Amino acid sequence: MTHLQAGLSPETLEKARLELNENPDTLHQDIQEVRDMVITRPDIGFLRTDDAFILRFLRARKFHHFEAFRLLAQYFEYRQQNLDMFKSFKATDPGIKQALKDGFPGGLANLDHYGRKILVLFAANWDQSRYTLVDILRAILLSLEAMIEDPELQVNGFVLIIDWSNFTFKQASKLTPSMLRLAIEGLQDSFPARFGGIHFVNQPWYIHALYTVIRPFLKEKTRKRIFLHGNNLNSLHQLIHPEILPSEFGGMLPPYDMGTWARTLLDHEYDDDSEYNVDSYCMPVKEVEKELSPKSMKRSQSVVDPTVLKRMDKNEEENMQPLLSLD
Repeated sequence: MTHLQAGLSPETLEKARLELNENPDTLHQDIQEVRDMVITRPDIGFLRTDDAFILRFLRARKFHHFEAFRLLAQYFEYRQQNLDMFKSFKATDPGIKQALKDGFPGGLANLDHYGRKILVLFAANWDQSRYTLVDILRAILLSLEAMIEDPELQVNGFVLIIDWSNFTFKQASKLTPSMLRLAIEGLQDSFPARFGGIHFVNQPWYIHALYTVIRPFLKEKTRKRIFLHGNNLNSLHQLIHPEILPSEFGGMLPPYDMGTWARTLLDHEYDDDSEYNVDSYCMPVKEVEKELSPKSMKRSQSVVDPTVLKRMDKNEEENMQPLLSLD
């Protein structure tokens, strides 16, 4: 075991060896091979290339050198293409702070039975008058940056549960294709985290329709890890034990405290509320569209394809069966 593996338990070390192809005898050589590729992309400013930083990208791509380098390049390229998102990239930034305090994201105290960190989002908590969807994305990315410092989570990864209860059609209308593309690029394509599952619960018909539209833009691996449970919490409990879930998800623990993770990041500044004008943020969603790469999803004024909505009405919400994609 090298010093780079010092933070791993014996069980996680074995998991890294078996599942991620991590070999302590070749670890430094693996890292150097990725580092040597940096010269092939002079258009990108690689602000960090230290051993510990590159290692998280190797773990995220199971020690496939080129795939790890591509993820590393996309990580910094995403930040170059969306500079305004990262100008004030800290927990005390007013927009990020408001999102964090409303539970974007939340983090449960207990890991799941695979050692994964369970993140939770309560979509209806979004207050459009106080912060933007971009602020929520920034808060999630900042939180992941803090959590991924833990080598155990680099190996074991994360699980995400999104509760769509009381999320209105008006709120959903803000989930434009360009906004969703920005999130997909930032989370799926440009961040060194392993997501073992993304669970939708209590999703209304229009969120199901929205997922139908964005599904082709997700990687096959990502699609296999998305579970649409609807109101059937029993199917959620088959994958995440209710003993570690709060009551909102039919679990045995008390209701989730939305400020739990925010207090961890903000510490004594949690209660220091400063005024934040949501209109003053320098990168509204309509500007995000201009920043997206040519590969981006085609712009649309509507949230979903009208032909999809035509085939679905509100009565379908009650009749819709949860869709489970078991990996």
